[in-house]
Amino acid sequence: MDKRVLLIGETVGFMMNAIINGLKKEEYEVVEVTAKIGNVGKLSDIPKIVILYLDAELAADSEFLVYLKDVIIEKELSLFVVGNDQEIEEIVEFIPEEIVTRKVLRPLNVKELAGYLDAEVERGRAAEELKKILIVDDDPTMLRMIKSLLDKSYRVYMANSGMNAITFLANNKVDLILLDYEMPVISGAKVLEMIRSEVATADIPVMFLTSKNDKESVMQVLSLKPEKYLLKTMPPEEWLSNIDDFFRKVKRPTD
Repeated sequence: MDKRVLLIGETVGFMMNAIINGLKKEEYEVVEVTAKIGNVGKLSDIPKIVILYLDAELAADSEFLVYLKDVIIEKELSLFVVGNDQEIEEIVEFIPEEIVTRKVLRPLNVKELAGYLDAEVERGRAAEELKKILIVDDDPTMLRMIKSLLDKSYRVYMANSGMNAITFLANNKVDLILLDYEMPVISGAKVLEMIRSEVATADIPVMFLTSKNDKESVMQVLSLKPEKYLLKTMPPEEWLSNIDDFFRKVKRPTD
């Protein structure tokens, strides 16, 4: 991962300039844009790390924040959010916590921010060598639990709906999908059908996640022929063991 960041704010003012100058001293290349959909959309090479500098006006800009959320998910970017407690709390409605890499409270120490960015750059470089797993679940608690469990051994991505998963897969390759079977709006079964209908994704192994272990429910899941199914109630060590065993047995290139 390169030391490049995209800095987004409502206006390029004093604090934005302070961040730009401070990060340049730490050898970062900073691409700065104001928070307009057209400004971000016209970028041909978006840096892998995005810094969103909030103020009261930007924290209330639902259209831009929803757009940014989709960009972060689609392009697999790391998002750092800078603001006060109230501003950061307000954007959760539009940018869910599970896609935020780190929240940084003002008053801002740019050198401290650079330290967080350095750690993310190193993590990104190491993660490029890891197997890639996409978790799809509408429950943010479950997403965070599985991600924290797998993060040390795998490169983990998250999608909180079936459509977000399909959007992500249109632009990113993964080695395994962990798919919630009982999602609202678009069920796990329908998402699996969509995945298998596209040449680019048809061969990606899928494991269903389910909270039901009665015979009828299990038979419904197995009829769709997933790689296997994992009970959400399993102990963490069983989760990790199942994933590890899968990758030991199946060698599947990502390229």
